Amino acid sequence: MNFSGRRYYGKVLGGLLGFALMRHPIGLLFGAIIGHAFDAGWLRRQRGGPTALSQAYDELDVPPDASDEAIDAAYRRLMSRYHPDRVADAAEDVRLVAEERARAINAAYDTIMHARRKRQ
Repeated sequence: MNFSGRRYYGKVLGGLLGFALMRHPIGLLFGAIIGHAFDAGWLRRQRGGPTALSQAYDELDVPPDASDEAIDAAYRRLMSRYHPDRVADAAEDVRLVAEERARAINAAYDTIMHARRKRQ
């Protein structure tokens, strides 16, 4: 087996601990599954990655210190371009992309406005 670059310590330790606690071979399986979750990062908190708020500012293409008026203007500008009613006569693939983009723009605007209301 080639373990280079793969984490397996959690599986091994989890399996041993599960077997020791349950005193049954099924404990080995439960422990290995929990260890795999640790190794895969499923139970780890993400740190240093982009937050939803910073992604929302990127989506609207405004800096985090922008005024509410600048955010509203960016939202209106982007929605006037990607609103589903605006591209209703376009090809199917163009409409689907525009609808997806409009959903992302709406979600970003809602995220920013919610965070600003909470801050006040």
